[in-house]
Amino acid sequence: MIKINNWGSPKLYIALILLVVVIIVGVFGFRFFSDYSWVDALYMTVITMSTVGFGEVAPLDDNAKLFTVFLISTSVAIFAYTVSVITEYIVSKNDPKRMQYRKMQKMIHQIENHIIIIGYGRNGKQAAAKLLAYDKPFVIIEKDEAVIERYQNDNLFFLKGNATEDEVLLEAGIKNAACLICTLPEDADNLFIVLSARQINKELKIISRASQDASYKKIRLAGADNVIMPDRIGGDHMASLVVVPDLIEFLDNLSIIGKKSINIEEVSFEDIFDKSETQTIREIDMRSKTGCTIIGYKSPDGEYIVNPEADTELRPGSKIVVLGRPEQINLLNKEFNI
Repeated sequence: MIKINNWGSPKLYIALILLVVVIIVGVFGFRFFSDYSWVDALYMTVITMSTVGFGEVAPLDDNAKLFTVFLISTSVAIFAYTVSVITEYIVSKNDPKRMQYRKMQKMIHQIENHIIIIGYGRNGKQAAAKLLAYDKPFVIIEKDEAVIERYQNDNLFFLKGNATEDEVLLEAGIKNAACLICTLPEDADNLFIVLSARQINKELKIISRASQDASYKKIRLAGADNVIMPDRIGGDHMASLVVVPDLIEFLDNLSIIGKKSINIEEVSFEDIFDKSETQTIREIDMRSKTGCTIIGYKSPDGEYIVNPEADTELRPGSKIVVLGRPEQINLLNKEFNI
């Protein structure tokens, strides 16, 4: 489990600063009041702070004794506090939870264009499974400690916290993330998170779940690029199994998960050409090179064309959707280095 807690460094720095300040005050104090050498002044300061009970270097006059009383009363607590903080810090360095936290933070700082999943319920698990199949880096924000304890492993990076708080989103690296998937069951929470995320990162792609029809437009207006309603999709799918059962079963057998069994692939213009090049679907001759069939085209303006014509020109920002057997899709990926 990973908690948002930065107590280590600030507390350690404060403790060390206080310790250094007390030592400096003690050294200069003994040097001034008792005319000790610098070494003797440092020695007296250390034995006074640590209360080890060693004898005085030289007899103290009344002013030096009063200073010693002052030094003892202020330094003992600071010295004990510093020792406890250093001990706690050393112990925490070997804490598995802290090690997992540092591992996740290192990953977030090293990568860009990762995905943030909000919530690890049914939809969150499905999203994580697909991202794992495609080797996409992602972080899961989850506030339920029991869920984190149950599912934490080397492949899943959990950040414990409430995603409605901006600090949690920032901790998850939202500023350099590519996408945020919001899967919480409450529409109000999704709406608030989408609104906050859009304000923090204007370029972020946001996909959110919605349960109520009334929430759909609100979440879109808050900044979500896509809003998914699982209940509507499920009902439509069940009805389609009655109306066109063979077609739906065929589509269900098309795999888009896993690189070994995938049947459908999305290819962007940039995967095929340099920015200066443009060719038509006929000219790239994908069918003869890989055996894959182009079944869809998305223009740079977002227009979708099913079964595009051979003369359709691929332009920067466009994408094509191809269909094929797993071995054909693998050949496609090798041919175009996808």
